This record gives sequence, C-alpha cells and structure tokens, in this order.
Amino acid sequence: MNKPFNLATALLGILLYPASVVAADIDWNGFIAQGLIQAQDSGFVNSSGDISAELTELGLNSRLRLAPAWHLSGQLVYLDGGNRYPSGLRLDYLFLDWYFYNSSDLQANLYLGRIKNQHWLYSSTRDVPFTRPSIVLPQSVYFDAFRDIAVGSDGMAVQAHHHNNFGDFTFNWSLGNTPVSTEQSELLLGDAISGKLKMNFDHQASLYWQPQLSRFSFGMVLLDSEFSYRAAETEPFFAADFRVSRVMLNMRYQLEKWEFSSELQQERLQIDGFFAPQFHQDQLGQGGYMMAQYHQSARLRWFAMLDYSVANKDDRRGRLLNENSDGAVPTYFGYQQSVAGGFSYDFSSSLRLSAEIHWVEGAGRLSPVILPDVVTNRHKYWQLYAAQLTYRF
Repeated sequence: MNKPFNLATALLGILLYPASVVAADIDWNGFIAQGLIQAQDSGFVNSSGDISAELTELGLNSRLRLAPAWHLSGQLVYLDGGNRYPSGLRLDYLFLDWYFYNSSDLQANLYLGRIKNQHWLYSSTRDVPFTRPSIVLPQSVYFDAFRDIAVGSDGMAVQAHHHNNFGDFTFNWSLGNTPVSTEQSELLLGDAISGKLKMNFDHQASLYWQPQLSRFSFGMVLLDSEFSYRAAETEPFFAADFRVSRVMLNMRYQLEKWEFSSELQQERLQIDGFFAPQFHQDQLGQGGYMMAQYHQSARLRWFAMLDYSVANKDDRRGRLLNENSDGAVPTYFGYQQSVAGGFSYDFSSSLRLSAEIHWVEGAGRLSPVILPDVVTNRHKYWQLYAAQLTYRF
C-alpha cells in the first residue's frame, strides 16, 4: 500500500527511542468486543440470516509523545463483521501530530500519515465500540461497506480551533487516498468483478460552530472523492471512473441526561464506464438520521433512531431502478429506511453490555451497491438484532 511515509522506519524509530522515555511518554489503550448478531431476510451479516458471532472487534491504540508539540498516534484492529466489511487485521491510522500554533484564541494541528477522518459527528469515534452511540451506526451516513475507506486516509490534515464572542469554531481539512483491497472492491461493486478498484483521492473540509453559552452545535461537511476501476480482460465489465461528492449538515443538542443528534447528506454519484464503455450515470442520493440518547443513570443509557436514505432523489421508491433493469432489480433496492432502539449498561468503567434492534424496509444500503445481490436480499422488510460485550483497557 502507498503511504506518505515509510511505516517500517516509523515503527523502528519508536523501538529505538530510549526505553525510559518511551515508558514515561507513551499511552496504551485497547478494547475487546464480542457479540451475536442476526439480520434475518437480508445479507447484511451473512447469506443464511442465521445468528452469527461475526461481531468481533479487537484493537490496540497508542499515543507517543516525541516532544511537547509532537506526537505519534496509531491504532491496529482486527474486525470480523460478516458481510458488513472485510474481516481481518488492518491499520486504522498511524499519523504524526504537530501542534504548530497555540494562542489564547487559536490552536492548530497538522497531521501527516494515515490520518483519521474527523469531519463527521461520529467518524473519529466509530472505530472504538465504547465511543459509538450504537453497535450498528445509521447506514445513511456511516455505510458499513465503506468503513475502511471512511475511517481515514493516507495523506495530510489540518485542524484549527478558534474562540471568539460568537462561540467556538473548529475547522478541519484533509486530503489523501485509501488503499482498496480486493475484498473491499467486491463489497462495493459486486463479487462478479475480477478487476482492480483504486481510490485516486479523498478531499474533505468541515466547519463546526458551538454558539457561546449554548448547548447546540452545528456543522457542515464537504466531501469529494474519485475512484477508478481497471477491468480484467476476462470479465464482462469495462474500465470506469466513479466520483462521489457529498454535502452534509449536522446538529447536536446536549442536556444533562439527554442528547439529540442528526446528520443530513446529499450525495452525488457519477459513473463513467463499467457497464459499457460509453455508459454514464449522474444521480443525487439523499439521506440522514435523527438520534436521541437518554442517560437514565451513570451506568444505563437508552437510544432511539430514525434512519433514511434514497439512492436517487428523483426515484425515491425505486420504480425507475426497476424499469431500467428490466425488472431484474426490485424497487426496494432504491431506498432503505429503519427505526432502531437499544441500550447500553456499564458494569464498570471498563465493561459494557450493549443490545439493539432495527426494523428495516428496503435494501439500498446493503452491499454490493453497483451490482446488487438480488438473490440473497429477496425481502423488502427485515430485522437486525445485535448484542455485544465490550471490555476496554
């Protein structure tokens, strides 16, 4: 995989760092999460719809202080999520953090390496079970098949915090790309492909504002990314370019026991090629969610969520999708909407039990996206049940 700096050299530098200094200036944390999950009548987890133990998350992260303004942070994880994302070991992030400006009203950081996505409400915390609001995040925004691509990228980022009489402002900017594995390619495009999908770039910017003395915060995110597909000679598909552009608005309102959050997005998908050399598609999809969390006590938290997405805002019930495929793709692949609820209970500061249920209509957020699996996902309505025990150290 292409990286902006040599990973082996960076790790060797850590190993050669004086042991006494490392012991004093490095923080280690980790988590072990295991659960049971079932998504009957869909291929969200597996093709059978049976109860599965493919809800495994193991992670180790650290932060090394190199100097007062320089830090190195990284996280290695093992995931097994069935059809949600490729199973196996991956490096979520490994970046150099330079705290290059600090004044009474402005602080700024530069990040270099495999950086984290800090643009969306839960993008920087979705990788750790203890910091997620639910086991399965709203798929309209946090599409699981895109998990490894959305967590971060190889490149650079800048974050700046500014405070004035109007409140607190946070600006984020990032530019990079993410290696796309064969398994990831098949999740996005379909298991009938034999070519190679590559991300050319991912460009994002976001601005957050919390007004002075307010419990509200507001944010806006802009995203532009491009992928290219190199087809194999033996497959029935063709070289292609995919471009994804997204505009997102979000809001969060926090009280002592309640928290309300919402993210809305409009996403433009452009396809040139793939199905035929001259094929062109340009459509706008929309989606978003509303979530409420209630902290009944220091240990017990409840949540409820509404989630909605459409692949084409001009075809909200998938009728054109069905017609253009000569009836091969059912209408319910054009959208996905769900209602979910659940709880989490902390037995201690390190041990948590979470459980939730989702009632879903549609298959618009089931992978693969480009070549939908109409055989496995034969049902318009389906349910998701999940329970997970998480330990952090």
